[in-house]
Amino acid sequence: MDKPIVAANSPARVELEAGKRYAFCVCGLSASQPFCDGSHKETGMRPLKFTAEKSGPAFLCRCKQTRNAPFCDGSHKQLSDAEVGTGV
Repeated sequence: MDKPIVAANSPARVELEAGKRYAFCVCGLSASQPFCDGSHKETGMRPLKFTAEKSGPAFLCRCKQTRNAPFCDGSHKQLSDAEVGTGV
């Protein structure tokens, strides 16, 4: 698998806790979007591990096209709903 799957055409609003480590799904296969559940094991991809800088709401990417991972940068606006579930 060389391209991530578009898990959704919108970001996920999540509550982050300052200082806590998270594993962001980069493959798009996780059932726990936007977080990793280990589904990447056969893809050659690895989750992006990050530590939250502050507590509170954040919008994390689910289209997997962001240039600011794990955060949404609006890249999903360039995708069609038909591309959800595909590797674009």
